[in-house]
Amino acid sequence: MAAAAGLTSLALTGCAGRVEDGLLPRGVTQGAERVTTLWVGSWIAALLVGALVWGLIIWCVVAYRRRKDDDGTLPVQLRYNVPLEILYTVVPVFMIAVLFFYTQRDEAALLDTSAKPDVVVNVVGKQWSWDFNYVTQDTYEAGTHAQLTGKPGVEESLPTLYLPVNQRTEFVLTSRDVIHSFWIPAFLQKLDMIPGKVNRFQVTPTQTGEFQGKCAELCGAYHSQMLFNVKVVEQAEYDAHMAELRAKGNEGQLANGLNREQVMNEDSDLLPNAGSN
Repeated sequence: MAAAAGLTSLALTGCAGRVEDGLLPRGVTQGAERVTTLWVGSWIAALLVGALVWGLIIWCVVAYRRRKDDDGTLPVQLRYNVPLEILYTVVPVFMIAVLFFYTQRDEAALLDTSAKPDVVVNVVGKQWSWDFNYVTQDTYEAGTHAQLTGKPGVEESLPTLYLPVNQRTEFVLTSRDVIHSFWIPAFLQKLDMIPGKVNRFQVTPTQTGEFQGKCAELCGAYHSQMLFNVKVVEQAEYDAHMAELRAKGNEGQLANGLNREQVMNEDSDLLPNAGSN
């Protein structure tokens, strides 16, 4: 039972990146430990319940198997057993209530945007790439659909999201066309991007490095190629990259007009400071 559960969870998390510290990628944000604790606790509870259920099944099979000296008479048939029925109704409801409590508690904490962020980034999903509006710095970077040929160097053509380490970043998530999902596996957190709706969450990266991001919602023919790079860097390097983007002429913000051709929408009000650059 435990081996099967382990293989199942490994298969489910295999797409999340390199597996470390058990069955999850090592989180690199302040909220990652909360996700890991909930995940591990849920699996421990599930394995304990599974062991109990399988144990009772095996015990029943062994204890009540038909023996050679049985005369064929069936055991006493009971229509119901009130104490037993109350037990196997109340216990599962209690278990679900406990799981719901911890899930809701952690979800509320992870989606809390009441704190003032140091950096605000509007991430815009589109078939099949990403635009990054660095709202705080009033600059942007537009991504194009990368052709994944399997040859070395393809990753360099992917859009790259820069984030400063140990700074609270608020992601403002929007979509130009269909539903996407913004996912950085190393952050152990993702959120849908829905046309006409703005979703937000905040993270604080705790270590520098290069990570991968992807769309986690089936969004069309080239969904699997909707990838991006993430670089968590020191503040000085982050500021230098923002200055480099402005020097390239990427000043202002890409508009959030919801259309496949990415036509700039002068009247877009999904994002503060969204212009028509």
